[in-house]
Amino acid sequence: MGFFRQVLVVTSKDLRAELRTKEAINASLAFALVILVLFSFAFDPLEETTRAISGGLLWIVFAFAGALVFNRSFTRELPNDCLDALVAAPVSAPALFLGKSLANYVLVLAMELIALVVFGVFYNVHWTQFFWQLMLVVALGNWGMTVIGTVFSALTVNLRLREVMLPLLIYPMLLPALAAAMQLTGYLVTGTPISSQNIAWLQMLAGFDVIFTAVSLVLIEHVLVG
Repeated sequence: MGFFRQVLVVTSKDLRAELRTKEAINASLAFALVILVLFSFAFDPLEETTRAISGGLLWIVFAFAGALVFNRSFTRELPNDCLDALVAAPVSAPALFLGKSLANYVLVLAMELIALVVFGVFYNVHWTQFFWQLMLVVALGNWGMTVIGTVFSALTVNLRLREVMLPLLIYPMLLPALAAAMQLTGYLVTGTPISSQNIAWLQMLAGFDVIFTAVSLVLIEHVLVG
């Protein structure tokens, strides 16, 4: 079986498993919507300051809600020793990692797109003004979160306190990506497009994705097999 076919098989398996139970996507979406609503009461949406920090608030919600999806990535394989069988299957560790990362990416992206609609309503933000630029930032930021979240989900899957340890491990690693995504989203939702003056943040975000994807692909076999 070719590498890319292995990736697609793992991705489709995880998506089908999640669609049957809907545990991770329901939990992350409910969490994101509740926090967005609570933030809307804490900050006056009509104030200019709220619009200025809304990009940061949005990515805080994305990061915390995404962790609920990442935590389920390898945990769902624990019953009946499915994880051991998956590792022993004739599927390369990088293909297994990319397959699970793509499945997580789709699930988190679905949550983010729904949350964006609620975000626009409650925060009086016209986020569709630079729609494709914002989608580029969301796509890159989401991939950075997904790569880090998936590899640390594999690392913590056998820990008793994995629900606590996973966020503690991934958030410090995500600081550069989240900072870049927050800055760019803040610019876009307040009416400032990506230009030569702020494109360094986009380059930083893309560089983060490339570097950590490559590092994760190299290390994932040691993470899974030990």
